[in-house]
Amino acid sequence: MSILYDESQQSIANETRRVLEARINKDDLLPLLESTGQYHEGFWDIAKEQGWTALTMPEEHGGLELGLVELGLVAHQAGRTLSGAPFLTAGFGCAKAIEIYGSPSQKENWLPGLSSGETIGAIAIASGANALPQQSPLTLSNGQITGTITGVSGGLAADMAIALAQGSTAPALVIVNLDGVRREAVESFDNSRCVANLHFADSPAEILHDKNAAREAALHILALQAVITAHEQTGGAEALMETARDYAVTRRAFGQVIGAFQSVKHRIAELYALVELARANCIHAASLEDTEDFITAAAAARLSATEAYDTAARDCIQIHGGIGVTWEAGLHLHMRRARSLAIEQGNSLFWEDILVDRLTGEAA
Repeated sequence: MSILYDESQQSIANETRRVLEARINKDDLLPLLESTGQYHEGFWDIAKEQGWTALTMPEEHGGLELGLVELGLVAHQAGRTLSGAPFLTAGFGCAKAIEIYGSPSQKENWLPGLSSGETIGAIAIASGANALPQQSPLTLSNGQITGTITGVSGGLAADMAIALAQGSTAPALVIVNLDGVRREAVESFDNSRCVANLHFADSPAEILHDKNAAREAALHILALQAVITAHEQTGGAEALMETARDYAVTRRAFGQVIGAFQSVKHRIAELYALVELARANCIHAASLEDTEDFITAAAAARLSATEAYDTAARDCIQIHGGIGVTWEAGLHLHMRRARSLAIEQGNSLFWEDILVDRLTGEAA
């Protein structure tokens, strides 16, 4: 596939950017950092209104049946504007799990709500820092799960979750209705992510996939989400690069703009290279959704986007000097988001291991 977008995809990107820049304000995001359990409701209302929650859903369940590339474009623009709701990515992951592995009745029960955005989904697979544990902390018995999953992004507000539980003979991918499940709010670096520990006690669960390949199915769902998150990271890195550039050509020191100094000039040029590399990896991964190389490409996209966003957040603050660390400047919003996204769906060490395992396997 070309690493350039076609005309219809460019239209999606341009319209998404226009809507978000007109309606998302940094001043609405700052208060979210100081309280738990709150998310950017304005963004989620826009997502439902614009049909972004339905982009990749099947038409028979209220969706538009577009692909990973189109949803990635929306996520890219959301990353630029620091949209505060984590549910677009998680809802997509839940919907894809049900679409790929679910029964007709499960699709009928869950996909319309996820498509409209009225049902909020979460992915409860990780165990602490381990994105895909060999032994899940959840146990499945007689259609019920017990145990605790920690650090679930969006868990405080989610209506349902896709979880990986350990059955009697093999792990199983399950759907859990979160009504009645005890949730423990987790103070995080970015409280708008609504992170929670979920405590299951004989909670009813519907089995999606209970064969020996359940862990591989869970990895596929994580990879799908990782590509969307990589787009969001790339959008944030791009916005920071442009902010640093604009500041560098207006701020003056020693009689000239600071962009004339080599240290600043080279740093912004390096950011441009990182952003474009991450963008190319994201488009490549999204275009390989239904191929054998998808997880390898998803890992590469995730790693390059994480590096781009982390580096951009650090360098943009440094280029701004003292003003970069003030509350009013809001650059810390990107720093917090960069660090939060870096560990959702698995950290860099997890995806490095996945990438190395895949590449060495192909070489063998």
